[in-house]
Amino acid sequence: MARSFFLAEFCIVELCEVSRLETVHGALLVGACNARFGLRVVMAKNQDHDDVAAAHQSEVQRGERFEFGQNWQEFLKTLDDERIAVAETSLKEMLGKQTLEGLTFLDIGSGSGLFSLAARRLGAQVHSFDYDAQSVACTEELKQRYFSEDDDWVIEQGSVLDHQFVKSLGTFDIVYSWGVLHQTGAMWRALGIVSESVKEAGQLFIAIYNDQGGASNRWRTIKRWYNRSPDYLRTLIVLAVGAYWETRDFLVRLVRLQNPLPFADWEKKKQARGMSVWHDLVDWVGGYPHEVAKPEQIFDFFSEQGFTLRRLTTDAGGHGCNEYVFLKKPSQRP
Repeated sequence: MARSFFLAEFCIVELCEVSRLETVHGALLVGACNARFGLRVVMAKNQDHDDVAAAHQSEVQRGERFEFGQNWQEFLKTLDDERIAVAETSLKEMLGKQTLEGLTFLDIGSGSGLFSLAARRLGAQVHSFDYDAQSVACTEELKQRYFSEDDDWVIEQGSVLDHQFVKSLGTFDIVYSWGVLHQTGAMWRALGIVSESVKEAGQLFIAIYNDQGGASNRWRTIKRWYNRSPDYLRTLIVLAVGAYWETRDFLVRLVRLQNPLPFADWEKKKQARGMSVWHDLVDWVGGYPHEVAKPEQIFDFFSEQGFTLRRLTTDAGGHGCNEYVFLKKPSQRP
């Protein structure tokens, strides 16, 4: 009996997982080990969650990261059925599918949770994660509103740069990350990790800021300044950028003998992805870290990873995002 308890303690502390023990008290040992193993998994997950949250908060306090979740919480106040329907249409058009029934969908950097919600409404089994705790809370709020107690929608906090974490999630039919990977601080590494999450013959839908050369560098400086400024100055920076853009666009429309007022453009932006003009502006000005890429760089990178480009929507040389849908080629089997 003493030997059995010694083995049990050894199993719990050193191995923490036993499939079968050929002893008189085997059932006891397996039960004890599995119970402790489960406890350790929970404790490890909690520790990982705390570490991620602490790292994120530290970056925000140092002015090295924008609090996207704070902006998304405000956006959810404007969310309605029309915006959700537009998000669903956006997914269907870019992915070339009318339904996601029977497919798995990984939303990396879920933000407001809108596109996780759209994917779930289209029938996908969804797994959402975000580095920002407030963004995780936004996604959880949408699940609570529309899919409460749904086992086919899992939400957690995590970093796409944590290779082991992402790998532990498995592979998915559709991996979605819109406007996220260029704000990790290590875009190319993030792109490599994401590529491993796509099943063979699966799709990868990403959006990455367009490289404008010197203009992109100037925007990076503005974004860094924004994140290191006090709150009152941040608001002034956003208003200044918005006023500059609206004045420029007003004059362009006037010269072209078009209606100079911005309302038609605002509606067009809403219809594109179901987003909000104001919250998109805050997201753009504050979004930091900030990296960019030319379409050919993204194309070449994923070609080397075994992907083919299925769809590309560019920002026509602007500062916004180029959208890409890649298909992962099946492995060549002998």
